[in-house]
Amino acid sequence: MTIERARGAAFAVMMIVLGLVVGIASSAAAGADSSVPAVNADQGIGLKGYDPVEYFNGAPTKGSAQYSFARKRVTYRFASAGNLEKFKADPEKYLPQYGGYCAYAMSLDRIADIDPSRWAIVNGKLYLNNGFVAEKLWSLNKSGNIVSADRNWPQYPKKAIGE
Repeated sequence: MTIERARGAAFAVMMIVLGLVVGIASSAAAGADSSVPAVNADQGIGLKGYDPVEYFNGAPTKGSAQYSFARKRVTYRFASAGNLEKFKADPEKYLPQYGGYCAYAMSLDRIADIDPSRWAIVNGKLYLNNGFVAEKLWSLNKSGNIVSADRNWPQYPKKAIGE
């Protein structure tokens, strides 16, 4: 590899990381900002309308309004009546970590929205990330990032959702 190509590759990586930092910073709330709801919901819909049970079946899938369930003032949608019943029986098993906010951002003590197609199941728990770059950086050290995020999450307020 030539020096010019190596510099070009390094620059590209730097720009990706910078884009991630700017993206998280622009949508982030540092520390314990009192405006952070306990659950990431868009107009009262959790997981951007994706079925939380389907992540455990291996593929994020949009839910249907026909199969909806409200929990602590957040509505979750499901792809089938069976998934809805599974969720009702054990919602904690299926709910995403950190209120459905980005796991990588939380490991950095930040709040960021999620891309429902950027996810992982680790030790039976659902983790979501903001995008491709956040997902890749989080994946470099999942266990360490989970420890950091678990430590940071309790500092965030749990307001208006009944927690």
